[in-house]
Amino acid sequence: MDSRTSTITLRIEQLRDAMKTQGVNACLVPSADPHLSEYLPERWQARQWLSGFTGSVGTLVVTLDRAAVFADSRYWTQAEAELAGTGIELQKIPTAAATHYIDWIGSQLQAGQTLAIDGQVLGLGLAQQLRSAMQRFGIVMRTDVDLIDLIWPDRPGLPTGKIYEHLPPQATVSRAEKMADVRAAMGRHGASHHFISSVDDSAWLFNLRGADVSYNPVFMAHTLLSRDSATLFVADGKIDQALKARLAEDGVTIAPYTAAAAALAALPAQSYVLMDPRRVTLGLREAVPGHATVLEAINPSTLAKSRKTAAEAAFVREAMAQDGAAMCEFYAWFEQALGKERLTELSVDEHLSAARARRPGFVGLSFPTIAGFNANGAMPHYRATAESHAVIEGNGLLLIDSGAQYLGGTTDITRVWPIGEVSAEQKRDYTLVLKGTLALSRACYPRGTLGPMLDALARAPMWEHGLDFGHGTGHGVGYFMNVHEGPQNISKGLPDANMAMEIGMITSIEPGIYRPGKWGVRIENLVLNVPLETPEKGQFGDMLAFETLTLCPIDTRCIDKELLGADNIAWLNRYHAHVRTKLSPLLNGAALAWLETRTQAI
Repeated sequence: MDSRTSTITLRIEQLRDAMKTQGVNACLVPSADPHLSEYLPERWQARQWLSGFTGSVGTLVVTLDRAAVFADSRYWTQAEAELAGTGIELQKIPTAAATHYIDWIGSQLQAGQTLAIDGQVLGLGLAQQLRSAMQRFGIVMRTDVDLIDLIWPDRPGLPTGKIYEHLPPQATVSRAEKMADVRAAMGRHGASHHFISSVDDSAWLFNLRGADVSYNPVFMAHTLLSRDSATLFVADGKIDQALKARLAEDGVTIAPYTAAAAALAALPAQSYVLMDPRRVTLGLREAVPGHATVLEAINPSTLAKSRKTAAEAAFVREAMAQDGAAMCEFYAWFEQALGKERLTELSVDEHLSAARARRPGFVGLSFPTIAGFNANGAMPHYRATAESHAVIEGNGLLLIDSGAQYLGGTTDITRVWPIGEVSAEQKRDYTLVLKGTLALSRACYPRGTLGPMLDALARAPMWEHGLDFGHGTGHGVGYFMNVHEGPQNISKGLPDANMAMEIGMITSIEPGIYRPGKWGVRIENLVLNVPLETPEKGQFGDMLAFETLTLCPIDTRCIDKELLGADNIAWLNRYHAHVRTKLSPLLNGAALAWLETRTQAI
């Protein structure tokens, strides 16, 4: 075994030793932290530390004689490579939300045996599902022990980055107004208190931002809101005295991060505390005393922040223009350098990030840039490293999925570019994906339509040819916040009422086709839900449409025009004319010339 796999094997054996000491027969290690975040601070990257699998989503289960990582199709190729030689199996699951590991645990353990999972990182909703299943299997579930902490001697501590304000003009609604709105929602639920664990909700509520999680401007915090008080639980030293004083003026008190559970335990009699079961952990729920009543419902702030105001939408459009201009500068350089310089997937990341950094309002990237040439593009969450990356030369397709955080918005865009000659099959795949992107982009739908109900519109052009893709079609996007943000999404997943499409929501549209070992195609824009004026307005309810926010040419050299069709060609030509109008004032020289070339009508 090489040093990497032997390290992983040693850690798994150390975990098994700890399991034996604690009388545990299986250990479940989710990709989660005490806030159930998608992107985790290093302290809570236990699944990666134990298994070596670096995908952002996945679940590890270790028994005394087997270990398995459960991952969806976005990570299968990556996981197979990273788990090779470790003795850890890959269990392929259809979607990130699938819980196949529950039945797997039931098949591995016998009645009376024990499963351990740290309750401080176990979501309340999942805990309820797990407990029900384990009772059915006769398996004991322990949530009072953190086995990882027993074997990770140099485990990182809490993040220490400073918290700062998101200020006007980009912060268009004051924290006092936001707290008033959330308290009004609490009243409708009959709640005297509201506990918030999701880091993006606290950041949004108080117009604060941080750097505790890579790429997302959030910070580790809990919030306890009552009818007349607000407490923000953060680690010492993260908020300076000046900011603390400004928060105090709005009635916000700062308390130690570790005091959140004690504050819940101290709730007075006859308290009614609102908690979101999908956004709070079992450990914190269990801190609520028996004399208090828990009301389970989605965080009001989660719904509110998903619906961008008109003023926020205006700033997002400005951010999209700056982002598109950066893309044009990069692609102009790239096409000029192609065949003259040694270009790699790493140099794509370096130069594209530098182009964005020169733009007004830029704060940082919104996720690690995915630059995948040919076979690497077939891995939806691929990331080039110094040890493993491709040189861009010869013939094929280059997929670039990238985005940035600006003070006025969050961007996420995917484009595919031909390198040298491309085949007829590559053009077909490209055109079918583009048809899927445009089919959904052109959709009109009743207000309140559940996002997953729109998913088939993007897949239908591929389904006609027997093709499909394993990831969701679209995710919600925050406002200078998380690049993946709900509650809305567009996917095959089972919908719930909170996924209703409302005015102001921003969502991605990103269908794809992936051919392992060959190439991948994904074309992604961000869209805004806007009202649609119709002759029948009022008789059949309000209608919505998508405004395409992303401003960057879609390469036309890979298009099979006969397959794309006249209606889609007309839409694409209108889009390119709009892109040219919006971006031309922000560009000059080679970048402007590139824009004019790549937005010519077809």
